[in-house]
Amino acid sequence: MAEPIFDRLAIIGAGLIGSSIARAARDYGAAGEIAIVDASQQVMARVRELGIADDAGGDMAQALKGADLIIICTPVGVCGVVAQAIAPHLEKGAILSDVGSVKGAVVAQIAPHVPAGVHFIPAHPLAGTEFSGPDAGFATLFQNRWSILTPLEGADASAVARLANFWTRIGAKVETMSPEHHDKVLALTSHLPHLIAYNIVGTADDFGEQTRSEVIKFSASGFRDFTRIAASDPTMWRDIFLNNREAVLEMLGRFNEDLSALQRMIRRGDGEGLFDFFTRTRAIRRSIVEQGQDTSAPDFGRR
Repeated sequence: MAEPIFDRLAIIGAGLIGSSIARAARDYGAAGEIAIVDASQQVMARVRELGIADDAGGDMAQALKGADLIIICTPVGVCGVVAQAIAPHLEKGAILSDVGSVKGAVVAQIAPHVPAGVHFIPAHPLAGTEFSGPDAGFATLFQNRWSILTPLEGADASAVARLANFWTRIGAKVETMSPEHHDKVLALTSHLPHLIAYNIVGTADDFGEQTRSEVIKFSASGFRDFTRIAASDPTMWRDIFLNNREAVLEMLGRFNEDLSALQRMIRRGDGEGLFDFFTRTRAIRRSIVEQGQDTSAPDFGRR
């Protein structure tokens, strides 16, 4: 196996992403030692039971001692508090990163606390499931998934390359962009779809008990898929919408305009307009499959 890219990896937060990074870093030899710290004693006890870290004692200073890569894997809303807490223990030359789904707000919260000599390189792996906690993680989560790095202006190129190598080692494809561009792209590709899913499932919940039970009983296709997205961690998604509100509201405005256009087509019986629109959207789906981001198997590959 190739030499580890980092001598000691410290992960702050042992949820789905944090525990998956720990498993992947060990399985693919990306880090020599792995330390995990989580605010929950119950989670730390489970991390020790799972054996996914070399250091799971829970002491922050000890976990960060000698760490040359530190990844904050907490909800976006608390990353600033976490950065402030770990700042005194960060060693010169270390790389500090994160996995937040929003980048502009993360930079604003973390950057003021980064000590001189520490390389802060925000990141966002586009991977996950609807499950959470240390038991939900798995080493292959990042295989063939994108990890977007959003280095700040003037970032050390060698540090950026080293972090990119880490993500590549554990299976991800790496892209680099500005925090602002990231937030606009993700508002459309991730945040808006989740908002729509939460809303549709919420609408079903507003119906009377009999109708609601029928919706659940007959949710064999579209509604079922929305419920998977809507089962995602509520704390994480609350923080995402509050911390990327401008980009989300912009995309929501565009969505509402397009939805109004569809309403007019249906009201006017514009079959040709609907057919053309659905043909264009079907082509997007084909492109996603062709790029390996999903499967073309019947029923979306479900068994």
